[in-house]
Amino acid sequence: MTGTDPARYHAEYAWLPDRPEPDADVLIEVLDGRFGAVTPGVPVPPPDARRLPGLTLPGLANAHSHAFHRALRGRGHGGRGDFWTWRDTMYAVADRLDPERYLALARATYAEMALAGITCVGEFHYLHHAPGGVPYADPNVLGAALVEAAAQAGVRLTLLDTCYLTATVDGQPLAGPQRRFGDGDAARWAGRVAEFTPAGGHARLGAAIHSVRAVPADQLAEVAGWARDRAAPLHLHLSEQPAENEACLAYHGKSPTALLAEAGVLGPATTAVHATHLSEPDVGVLGSSGTGVCACPTTERELADGVGPFRRLADEGVAISLGSDSHAVLDLFEEARAVELNLRLATLTRGHFTPAELLRAATETGHAALGWPDAGTLATGDRADLVTVRLDSARTAGVPPVGVFFAAGTADVTDVLTDGRPVVREGRHVRLDVPAELSAAIAAVTP
Repeated sequence: MTGTDPARYHAEYAWLPDRPEPDADVLIEVLDGRFGAVTPGVPVPPPDARRLPGLTLPGLANAHSHAFHRALRGRGHGGRGDFWTWRDTMYAVADRLDPERYLALARATYAEMALAGITCVGEFHYLHHAPGGVPYADPNVLGAALVEAAAQAGVRLTLLDTCYLTATVDGQPLAGPQRRFGDGDAARWAGRVAEFTPAGGHARLGAAIHSVRAVPADQLAEVAGWARDRAAPLHLHLSEQPAENEACLAYHGKSPTALLAEAGVLGPATTAVHATHLSEPDVGVLGSSGTGVCACPTTERELADGVGPFRRLADEGVAISLGSDSHAVLDLFEEARAVELNLRLATLTRGHFTPAELLRAATETGHAALGWPDAGTLATGDRADLVTVRLDSARTAGVPPVGVFFAAGTADVTDVLTDGRPVVREGRHVRLDVPAELSAAIAAVTP
């Protein structure tokens, strides 16, 4: 997915690396899918440069996605409940998916991401087998469907193949729809994943530990070792709900963070997703190990999970990235500002993250967490990913460019390039009718 023809763009404003706020009149050159010269202060564009009115940003990185959860948006709001009641609804959708339906739903979901300015997604993939847990003839056919879906939608993908073996911290077996997730043990998980090589230069393979509920303590190291041996990113759900912490403490006598540290899971190539309910020692362990954290605040509020200690983590040196997780909302501008605004509600104070910090979380940090360190900035040599946001809509009119993460939404995205190729122009996907694709794909997997 690389562009071959040279192109030049003239951005009214663009946010360049290590700048506290955007620059004006930036000339951006693209060649063979990479940025060439990026020059601010060019008031008169060359005649061959395409004008980009508004604010141009690096492509956004969605570091945590469950593509099939998109079918759950707007459902399950008819009564009281929590994460665990929501999970039953999610399992019902999972049980209706097959390779063809999953391809259609993931393609539509990834195309919605493209419309939102997302150029790279990390797919936390644990739906591996047919109903009942019987492997398909090709045991990685569902992973291949996700890789193909990303190609058709025009985004890059890190397929985080997820080890999911047990239902509870104390090792209860998978049951019902969960059987589709399991490979039996970590060795068989590793054997299946080793057979798969994603097709196309737009996709890379990583690993994930679903949680301390789903991978027994004596098998954590095998999954981490698989990722380490391949220099692949490793992601995991961490302390999303208090019940997870309580069960881990009761069974293992330590927090999930301490258990993972003891097993050698944490480190600079590891990203902990959510990290909502952490003790002060947990925060220190994540910081000292170099582990990153992916915040998913719209899902965390959707599921009544709580507000994570993201400022404390950042102060300990933890790199914060962003994810849309269940896609209750698919808008990384909203994820970014929610990191700040949720902390304001929890602490009764303002000003936890600067706009430049939120930009990095939505771009550079997310790409690095997904194994694409050459993306996420408007810098010479980086992958030519960019997103342009209107500054003249009803939401953004009068807003200074530096305030875009506190005002804009996906409806304000006008143009998106991924690896130099146009994916969105004038607010429309260049290849797909995204609303129609979403409607058809969701209807096929919901009652």
